[in-house]
Amino acid sequence: MRAPQRELTLRFLAEPQDVNFGGKVHGGAVMKWIDLAAYATAAGWSGRYCITAYAGGIRFIAPIHVGSLVEVKGKVIYTGTSSMHIALEVNACDPKSLNKRLTTHCIVIMVAVDETGQKIEVPSWEPVSDEDKQQHAAAIKLMEMRKQIGEEMQIFVD
Repeated sequence: MRAPQRELTLRFLAEPQDVNFGGKVHGGAVMKWIDLAAYATAAGWSGRYCITAYAGGIRFIAPIHVGSLVEVKGKVIYTGTSSMHIALEVNACDPKSLNKRLTTHCIVIMVAVDETGQKIEVPSWEPVSDEDKQQHAAAIKLMEMRKQIGEEMQIFVD
């Protein structure tokens, strides 16, 4: 049996079709890259097909320019029975200088499913380092906050 892969990095160049009307990479392109990295990270951890259950806390910090080298890092920070919380960080730089700067970060929850689309168990992850323990605790706190937000959001649902 293979060892689960906890971290993954996707790298590519931002292309002209990714640009918004302001001349920067648009948020939708960044969100797509985040979803791709979250999927690859979750699939690498679980060894299964995974679906996106939640994407939240997306923070756009700095713009990405066309031609930038973009790096999207995903890391498992919490596992449930079938779910995986993936912390994602997007960095960008001029490929000639390689001076990376943080542009975006968020949390995505992925769920492993079987061939019929039913949830399936994933390998458990336990934090070891202090940083891992802090991120794990933050994931638990965010779960509690999402539950409260979900309850408040019910007012907007028919």
